[in-house]
Amino acid sequence: MSGHLDPQTLRAFVAVAREGNVSRAAMRLHLSQPAVSLQLKSLAQSTGLALFTRTPQGLVLTRDGAALLPQAEKVLASLVDFNQAALRLHNTLRGVLRIGTILDPAFTRLGAFLKELVESAPQIETELRQGMSGDVLAQISRGELDVGFYLGLPVNSESNQPLAHVESRQAAIHFEAKELTHFSYRVLAPAGWGPQVLGRDWKALAALPWLATPPASAHHRVLAGVFGPGSLTGLEPRRVALVDQEASMLDLVKSGVGLSLVRDSIAIRESQAHGLVIADRVSLDCVLSFVCLRARVAEPVVASAWAALDKVWR
Repeated sequence: MSGHLDPQTLRAFVAVAREGNVSRAAMRLHLSQPAVSLQLKSLAQSTGLALFTRTPQGLVLTRDGAALLPQAEKVLASLVDFNQAALRLHNTLRGVLRIGTILDPAFTRLGAFLKELVESAPQIETELRQGMSGDVLAQISRGELDVGFYLGLPVNSESNQPLAHVESRQAAIHFEAKELTHFSYRVLAPAGWGPQVLGRDWKALAALPWLATPPASAHHRVLAGVFGPGSLTGLEPRRVALVDQEASMLDLVKSGVGLSLVRDSIAIRESQAHGLVIADRVSLDCVLSFVCLRARVAEPVVASAWAALDKVWR
């Protein structure tokens, strides 16, 4: 046996074997009869075997030809599988998705989100970057993150779509956001501080020591509506420490250092477990959002993240 077996030659062999006639095989393959006859001759020379016997009814496979027919069909079927696999890979989503994460994974359903993303788009690599809410939004705006979780009050844009709260409407319209869940921030005080915080309003609470947070934190942002110039109280609370981690805030509250904003579910848990006191007259509503640049919503990798998120948070 010598020479190179061309797939088209094998197709001619299989077509003639099935049709028993060069003319019908040529029509089936959209080739001329001489072209098909030439391919049969080439295959016979390449294998060194007589593959067909000519009869009054047409061409009939020899014993050798009948033995080779299943092998030829397998080769052609493998070529079809190969082409389909290549097409699937060509259409497969690829790339890196950079996700800004905040708070604890259970609150954002991060595990379920990543599981859905991996199952629906296995070729996408994910990079997680933990940070404060404002930092996530800033990194998305600079193109350093693709999507991210964000804490903030929703604002209305011209298109009436939910948007993450940012410092200006001009900036807000550049973001697309999905509201995932609403919750409340409560003021949490050390154990034994009941007389100082129970029944007290924001003005009274401003006189007590507070744990401050950096400008990028959601705490800082939502408290800006209560404390500071042009706020509800117009007062500046007495800030005794600057903290950027929720766990550190809780430790300092437990140690009796001062007050802190805490998510309602955590405030209730800590009150029950450690006797910490929840101010009963005040609270601040907030929302957990998922955010990306509006101009990037239709990008395949970003769109896959939104699709996975919709399944987890529907």
